[in-house]
Amino acid sequence: MKKIIRIRLSLGAVLITVIMSCEKNNTLYIKPRPVAVTFSVSLSKDLVPIFTKSCALNGCHPSGGKAPDLSADNAYNSLINGKFIDKAAPESSIVYKRLTGSLTPAMPMGAPANPSNIEGLILAWIKQGAKKN
Repeated sequence: MKKIIRIRLSLGAVLITVIMSCEKNNTLYIKPRPVAVTFSVSLSKDLVPIFTKSCALNGCHPSGGKAPDLSADNAYNSLINGKFIDKAAPESSIVYKRLTGSLTPAMPMGAPANPSNIEGLILAWIKQGAKKN
């Protein structure tokens, strides 16, 4: 009887060890909600400088890199013609979903938060008509 109890306890300990070792240990970044923007957003003055600093980098979204091309000269045409912007439903825009993390991979890659509020600026720019300004 004692032998059966020991075997059951041993099997229980092994089972618990296996279960505990199978847990996934992923880091989840939760981005803060975008701050509402109450001014007119300019593509060239507000967005392109952020794209240049954080997105149009080697290996990311420069001219000739991954779509969309977010280099200063090509950002507008790439976003509009590449269907990354949905003027009818701004929150459904691919670029906005990537920036907020609701579509993976989240952008900018590996960034837990974006202090420049690019998410809010992009959303405001799209709601304001996504003009080439």
